[in-house]
Amino acid sequence: MKKILLLISMVLCASVAFGAEKAVKIGYIDLQKALNESDAGKEAKGTFNKRVEELQKVLNDKQNELKKLQDDLEKQKGLLTTEARGEKEKVYQQKLKDVQRFAKDSQEELQQKDAELTKKILKDLRDTIKKMGSEEGYTIILERGDAFVLYAAEGVEITDKVIKAYNKIRK
Repeated sequence: MKKILLLISMVLCASVAFGAEKAVKIGYIDLQKALNESDAGKEAKGTFNKRVEELQKVLNDKQNELKKLQDDLEKQKGLLTTEARGEKEKVYQQKLKDVQRFAKDSQEELQQKDAELTKKILKDLRDTIKKMGSEEGYTIILERGDAFVLYAAEGVEITDKVIKAYNKIRK
């Protein structure tokens, strides 16, 4: 509610301040859409998905190896001495820890990679939005959000326009 009141206050102040000089021009952008549909966003998603597949393959291989160890341990359980069985269980537990550590490290790597890719694209998108806002005379450009932009006329959304400008700058 505070955000909406702040927004209304900003628009009213802007219209009063600029009222005599020029009309208030407002636009909004869906940053998530711009992030997903821009060329850089699609490229980043492809890079990210490729890394996910690589890590998943390695994890699957490690899990298969672990399963094989477990199966061998079960098959040989009655044939092994207590000492030999203890040794095999120790090896299995160590491999299990390795697989769990790899999974955790992979998850952290993917989160960091996602944040890194997203941060760069968002910075570039914001720069594009600022430039477009200045060049096209916008008074204010808002980010679309469920609690922020409750209604806007169709011509006010500039997401596709920003995506085109951003893609053009990157070429």
